[in-house]
Amino acid sequence: MVLNHVWGLFFQPKKEWKSIKAERCTVGKCFCSHVLILAAIPAIAGYIGTTQVGWSFGGFETHRLTTQSALQIAILTYLTMLLAVFSLGKAIHWMGQTYGSKQTLPQAIALAAYTATPLWLMGLFFLYPVLWINMLIGLPALAYTVYLLYSGVPVMMSVSQERGFLFASAVLAVGLVMLVAVLGAMAMLWSMGIGPEVTTG
Repeated sequence: MVLNHVWGLFFQPKKEWKSIKAERCTVGKCFCSHVLILAAIPAIAGYIGTTQVGWSFGGFETHRLTTQSALQIAILTYLTMLLAVFSLGKAIHWMGQTYGSKQTLPQAIALAAYTATPLWLMGLFFLYPVLWINMLIGLPALAYTVYLLYSGVPVMMSVSQERGFLFASAVLAVGLVMLVAVLGAMAMLWSMGIGPEVTTG
């Protein structure tokens, strides 16, 4: 079950990685039982937070997104996260050859999917879209995501701790490149006039 793995990844991650590996789930099962559900949290919370709660600067006017604009952003965010998990899983599988791993693509995608769990759960705080609060919660979530990556690679990809450290570092670098690419694409869209529509009041 989804919640069993979520609980285990936070309280006994090394044991949980072994449990996840033993399941040998398919790409479809991994997406349906974990990714499709948890990736929806930041998208839905962000939609509610930006349309119903809003944010203000210096305690003055409250800014909110229009429902149509927020819905478009939520859908694009959700689809981007699904694509990112699959793409990162493919990259992990491809890089595995360099580090002596012979694991299957589903194992690599499961590694990418379960590693992102803290970031998806942190998305609940988008219900209250205040930048400093989201940053305060987001940094520990990001740090724990990195920890899950480094602890999960040796188990999921069946490599030694030494190779696992180098492997995880390479995966982290690829993930950062993907993030920069997404932010760059977002900036281009906004410069073309395709961006969020804000209302005040």
